[in-house]
Amino acid sequence: MSATQGFEALGGAEAAEPRGVGTLATTIGPSGGPSGSPPGGPPTGQPASDLGAVYDIPVQVSAVLGRTTMQVSQLLKLGRGAVVELDRKLGEAVDIYVNNRLVARGEVVMVDDNRLGVTMTEIVKADRSA
Repeated sequence: MSATQGFEALGGAEAAEPRGVGTLATTIGPSGGPSGSPPGGPPTGQPASDLGAVYDIPVQVSAVLGRTTMQVSQLLKLGRGAVVELDRKLGEAVDIYVNNRLVARGEVVMVDDNRLGVTMTEIVKADRSA
């Protein structure tokens, strides 16, 4: 299933834009800058025309529930039924990464009887100075 199909299963792009949040295309844009914005100017909110050239390039999308650190000796003791405690609380937003870059946060939802999805609740503005 493609990332687009996953978002369509959750109600399409409109469902992923609560509280007037823009889309990832507007936030990320070509070359990592806001799309549709003149150089040095504010974003216009319109997709850049040259973005169409990259629509079919696959990207890896990951939703991270949480993280933890443990020693190798602890890791080797894990078995079926072991519980690994994460750094997040129940109901706390999960991080959404595209190609290992944090781009959004969201809430875990059930798509159907045996599949999970993520409803995007926040687009993360990247710090481009790094």
